[in-house]
Amino acid sequence: MMSMTCRSLDFGRTVLDLVACGCSSNAVLDRSSIRNYRKVNTKGSSRGYGARQVVFGGRDRTRCGVSSMNAAETLLNGVPEGLPRVLELKEEKRRPISLTNLFEVVADDLLTLNQNLLSIVGAENPVLMSAAEQIFGAGGKRMRPALVFLVSRATAEIVGLEELTKEHRRLAEIIEMIHTASLIHDDVLDESDMRRGKETVHQMFGTRVAVLAGDFMFAQSSWYLANLENLQVIKLISQVIKDFASGEIKQASSLFDCDVKLDEYLIKSYYKTASLIAASTKGAAIFSGVDNNVAEKMYDYGKNLGLSFQVVDDILDFTQSAEQLGKPAGTDLAKGNLTAPVIFALEKEPKLRDMIESEFSETGSLDEAIDLVKSCGGIEQAQELAREKAQLAIQNLECLPRTAFRLALEDMVMFNLERID
Repeated sequence: MMSMTCRSLDFGRTVLDLVACGCSSNAVLDRSSIRNYRKVNTKGSSRGYGARQVVFGGRDRTRCGVSSMNAAETLLNGVPEGLPRVLELKEEKRRPISLTNLFEVVADDLLTLNQNLLSIVGAENPVLMSAAEQIFGAGGKRMRPALVFLVSRATAEIVGLEELTKEHRRLAEIIEMIHTASLIHDDVLDESDMRRGKETVHQMFGTRVAVLAGDFMFAQSSWYLANLENLQVIKLISQVIKDFASGEIKQASSLFDCDVKLDEYLIKSYYKTASLIAASTKGAAIFSGVDNNVAEKMYDYGKNLGLSFQVVDDILDFTQSAEQLGKPAGTDLAKGNLTAPVIFALEKEPKLRDMIESEFSETGSLDEAIDLVKSCGGIEQAQELAREKAQLAIQNLECLPRTAFRLALEDMVMFNLERID
């Protein structure tokens, strides 16, 4: 295992760990398979699990040396030359994890959420209602509210809370509304015509209506957020909306910039993806009434899971077919959005820089660039980065009791990695 410099970046609330800290482990974690879940009572006891192991490769296990910091002077010590392979799945006769089985323990919670989403958007304007129906009914995975419910129930057990509060449920609805609003705006910015196999809101109703629909949903979610009357959660979730805009600005200002650093990519990924997930999981813990240390661990879990998800998504943009992606492969690269696989590849292949800086003006240069990213190790290094963030997410869950809900949170990490295995 390569030793690595520990780096962190302060966001003003909690620290975003940018690269591996030299932590490694060879501990074997005995776990139960989520796909064998049966009914779980309100206290989270479970029956009928199949044995499973997750093996972390490396030396003796140590605690990560990076801790939360608030100093604005936090320094970045440079990008390491490589990333260790820190997380491996080793299991015999294991089938892929499905989201359906992962979320089985909160299926009733998600059913209630689906029934409430349209009603809380409001029916004052038929066009806005129609836009909401279009995107809420487009077959979303509801991953973010599911994480809210899983963390809510996992942390509720620490304090002996037998049922979720109305604040837990409202938080899940707010999170999905914010996520949906961001998708509407993203589709406008990306000029996307399809999402989840359906026409996008701006394709159906025009750009003006789509922008206003997204704005309305941001405003409506903010109103419900204020009515939770918890200042800590209000600040936490409000920051997410600011982060969305910051992420889009960072991305737009660095298109086709071959000097973009891994640090900057991870900051942008935090703003665009991980910030909402981290705020969701911490907010759920706050409403359970656990101590601040546990709430911060849940924040770190959401942050590391979100970063790992974004890196995996960026890998799939190169490795999946156009049919699987629902868009042409290499779309981000074609638009000048340089993601982890490209950043790593640029370190080894100077020819790639010329193609990118020319904005693929020569015929066939985009396809050649995609081949270079694949052939010079950019995909493999990005996979290592995704695994490193996944390991940190698993470690963040150690403060939780070993219930069906914690196991589902662990399997969410594994589900993400299975997308690139």
